[in-house]
Amino acid sequence: MPLFSYKALSTNGTVATGEIEASDRPEALRALDKRGLQPVNLKESSKAVPAKSAKKNKTSAPRRKEKSTDKEDELPDGPLKLKRAEVILFTEELSDMLGAGLQLEPALKSMENRQELGSLKAVSQRIRTIVRDGVNFSVALKKVSPSFGPLYCSLAAAGEASGALDTILKRQAHYLKTLAELQSRLIIAMIYPAFLILVGLGVGVVFVTTLIPQLTELIKSTPGGKIPFAIAMMMGFADFLSSWWIVILLVLVGGFLFFKAWKDNEANKPKWDEIKLNMPMAGAVISSRFYVQFLETMANLVGNGLPLLRALELSRDATQNLSLRGQLNNVIDQVGDGRAFSKAMIRSGTFPPLLIDMIAVGEQTGKIDQSLRRAAERYDKELDKDLQRVMALIMPSVLIMMALLIGSFAYLMITAIFQTISNLSG
Repeated sequence: MPLFSYKALSTNGTVATGEIEASDRPEALRALDKRGLQPVNLKESSKAVPAKSAKKNKTSAPRRKEKSTDKEDELPDGPLKLKRAEVILFTEELSDMLGAGLQLEPALKSMENRQELGSLKAVSQRIRTIVRDGVNFSVALKKVSPSFGPLYCSLAAAGEASGALDTILKRQAHYLKTLAELQSRLIIAMIYPAFLILVGLGVGVVFVTTLIPQLTELIKSTPGGKIPFAIAMMMGFADFLSSWWIVILLVLVGGFLFFKAWKDNEANKPKWDEIKLNMPMAGAVISSRFYVQFLETMANLVGNGLPLLRALELSRDATQNLSLRGQLNNVIDQVGDGRAFSKAMIRSGTFPPLLIDMIAVGEQTGKIDQSLRRAAERYDKELDKDLQRVMALIMPSVLIMMALLIGSFAYLMITAIFQTISNLSG
């Protein structure tokens, strides 16, 4: 069995050195971890364990495995699912520890030992085990849990490359909290409109199935009674729905499945992302969110010494909208050919003039990271305004639709009643 020589920190802060037997490097790291030692240096020794000793270890290994209480054996197999609140908590805790000066592995070890983190302890342990074996943090995130998502992992990779992982994670925690707050506000704001929509649909069903048929029979029974065209059209539409509702439902379901298949096709994703950018209200929110994320990522990367071209490549990898990613590819190609960043953005035709002007000022002063950060703050305010505008328009829009629906029914009913009265009096 191989023999590994190590140098490690003990729990009381002293340096411990020695040798340990293990089948491979990961097992040696786990054995040191059980002893409470934090490895600083671990390498395979040129010495070999005697065959007799190895045989003894081999025969006694099953007994030790049976008695093993290693935490890793208690972890469930497969990727671990996390709630959004748990992802936010993990990101905040880790960014705070990294910002306080801890290295990544000790920070994960500290989170693993926390009693109140719940399922995050298992996630921290798995990530630490993978990182300890020399794998990048962003790759470990992908392996451990799909809940982090491609955007989160891309930003983590950018933070690792720039040495600003704590700053990137702190911003990501802020972004996730903002998104969660937005969804919460949206749900609260939609409760009353959803109630109004249900009430309106209920009133419409009562009108079409009960009141209007009774009123129609009354008009037909009066001498010279004539059913108004609007009511006759509504009754025809109701009869059509009652006769063909299964076909209509199948067509709607088929249309939805076809649209989903088209949207999920890799060849159509750039087109769908471009359509989302041009949607009323939602397009402005998506664009503003992209500018904030892109500018802040660029500011952190450039501010930590990364070359502009490499920072652009990492920022592009962190962009989920394929249409915008294609525009960034054009910018990267031009910057790679020696063109100024602001000139490349002008030629792409995607970025707003104000943003380009702010970046051009940064290029002239040699403080492009500060210009990017100021632009990010500006578009963060624009994003907040866009979100408030969308939230403010939801309620009036629903109220107007409900007023038109109920008003139309009421008008038809009153018209039919007055016509029936006039026929009776005539």
